Amino acid sequence: MRLRALLETDALGLRLLGGEDELDRTVRGVMTTDLRDPSRYLSGGELVLTGLAWRRDAADSEPFVRILAAAGVAGLAAGEAELGAVPEDLAQACSRHRLPLFAVHESVAFAKITEHVVRQVSGERAGDLAAVVDRHRRLMTSGPAGGGPEVVLDLLGSDLDLRAWVLSPTGRHIAGAGAPLPGETAAALAGEHLAATRTGRRGPHRAQVAGVTYSLFPIRNTGRGAAPAVRDVRETVLSDWLLAVEADAGDWPAARLDLLQGVTQLIAVERDRRDAARTVRRRLAQEVLELVQTGAAPAEVAARLRVAAPVLLPGLGTTPHWQVVVARVEWGGDGAVEAGPVAQSLLEEVLVDPATTGVDSADRIAVAHCGDEAIALVPLPAAAPAPAPGEDGGAGAPADGKGGGGAERPDAGAAAGGAGPGLHADRLLAAVRAPLSAGLADDGRLTLGVSAAVHSAEGLRGALEEARHARRVAAARPGRVCAAGHHELASHVLLLPFVPDDVRRAFTARLLDPLRDYDRRHRAELIPTLEAFLDCDGSWTRCAARLHLHVNTLRYRVGRIEQLTGRDLSRLEDKLDFFLALRMS
Repeated sequence: MRLRALLETDALGLRLLGGEDELDRTVRGVMTTDLRDPSRYLSGGELVLTGLAWRRDAADSEPFVRILAAAGVAGLAAGEAELGAVPEDLAQACSRHRLPLFAVHESVAFAKITEHVVRQVSGERAGDLAAVVDRHRRLMTSGPAGGGPEVVLDLLGSDLDLRAWVLSPTGRHIAGAGAPLPGETAAALAGEHLAATRTGRRGPHRAQVAGVTYSLFPIRNTGRGAAPAVRDVRETVLSDWLLAVEADAGDWPAARLDLLQGVTQLIAVERDRRDAARTVRRRLAQEVLELVQTGAAPAEVAARLRVAAPVLLPGLGTTPHWQVVVARVEWGGDGAVEAGPVAQSLLEEVLVDPATTGVDSADRIAVAHCGDEAIALVPLPAAAPAPAPGEDGGAGAPADGKGGGGAERPDAGAAAGGAGPGLHADRLLAAVRAPLSAGLADDGRLTLGVSAAVHSAEGLRGALEEARHARRVAAARPGRVCAAGHHELASHVLLLPFVPDDVRRAFTARLLDPLRDYDRRHRAELIPTLEAFLDCDGSWTRCAARLHLHVNTLRYRVGRIEQLTGRDLSRLEDKLDFFLALRMS
């Protein structure tokens, strides 16, 4: 279809602001974005829809339009709901780059335009898809109040006798007709989908779980799927949704496959809405993070936290406590993948309580990214009790008393009757480890660290460093998906992996080599004696009994150890040095 046809469609209510000479351009797709640089998702020929959330001042328009023009998009349509009239600087930039510009009236949903373009571009789409879309266009374009993805999935069941569910990349239930899939089944399907995607196979993917066959269709943000060969699949594999259909699509006719592809495009509109809703929370987290990292005054940080609190915990009358979670996704190979945005999307998913459903279940999570790191600011109700000593983030049992892996809801502590609020590092990844490992495959790794809860701006910088250090502890462990909590930093044993190898060798050689040499010459067993003495906390009687020695013989050996090393095993400092040397050897 051509741009001119969109302008002539009265139902879309588009108003041309510039580029009349370019209206014969062909539209090959549609993309909704508020990214400052959406180039990686553009393949050319798209009508780009934007709510202008990327624009902070007039200087932002020129680089944004230049990127669109370089990508070869067909035109730009700007919504009037956010800023009112489309800014003049945007119109001038479009004029300079000969990019047609349309204004979208605030009463017109982007979903309505997206659906119209999808239907027109598809052309020969199956008759049953046209019927589904035509019958329920108003419901889909009215947003969550109209039923969202559930409407289309209900129609698949009633019109085509197909049971289907929308799942997150970790298997979390987002939408479905009827009862959700069992958690284990959903996680297994997500893992199958991620594994197939990483191998480069095109969807739908066939999977069988508990004797039932499913077909898995990828759901990508509008405009992404046009040219998958031009992007690295690792950029999106851990964030794209999927549509699981209880059927074997292997023998479907082309018309039926076309129907399901159209359904995924309609559901992608909900995905776009979700991403747009996260823009404000991401920006809040980014602003707080920048203040903390640049050493801003606590009063300035506190002011930003006061702005963030009502957004993340609406209706809360008191200042919340905060936890910081740091995540890093590392890929092997040439390092061409920008890991920060991947970690950001993944951390937003991981922090959602797996028992929560729907597209807005992460509305209390603010995640920013800095370089290859994603950093989450998680609010906790201030009235909840402080974590007990030795507890990881203060997390206890879930508020409903049931077990399970994953993050507890931020307000779980208030209902837990003193179990303690917050995120528990050990549980955070339990429910999602299997599917994420499939998506990370052989060249990816996710490590995550969780801070203790802090109650003021002064503690936020320390919480950030604590979470970062906990993540480094997790990174020292084996496995594709690892997490560590702040309580684990209390043990010096976990710091040993971060001591440089040459320092470790020099330290252990200085303390233990004299004992090893003596043992080789005299078969005196000083090293085993030292290990047993420290393990018995310096108790002469317990150590002698363990080694089956007379206490005087034990005293002789310990005296020889002290003579050879110049240390005194009655001193705590020397005991600790020996302990560390043995652990590092």
